Amino acid sequence: MMERRLFVLQRLTALALAPLVLVHLGLVLVAVRGGLTAAEILSRTQGSVGWALFYGLFVVVVAIHAPIGVRNVLREWTGLARGAVDWLALGFGLLLLGVGLRAVWAVVG
Repeated sequence: MMERRLFVLQRLTALALAPLVLVHLGLVLVAVRGGLTAAEILSRTQGSVGWALFYGLFVVVVAIHAPIGVRNVLREWTGLARGAVDWLALGFGLLLLGVGLRAVWAVVG
């Protein structure tokens, strides 16, 4: 039952990631082609609730999606016990969440 739920959760987060990644890449292309510097980009994002929500959601979705995939790879490619794999994946997800939210705060806060 847990495997099925994780499978569905990873697919749902993939659906959420698709538009988030496309918007992010589009913004990067616009910024690079527009010749914006890092300082100019930061000046536009500082204090923006919208960007905080967008990238905060992005981070949360990645922190759910990626560890499920890492968990599957570890289960298939290593001889680690299932419990160890689950804890490693959970730790990886929490690390992504912490580092990602810290980055959002640095860019928006």
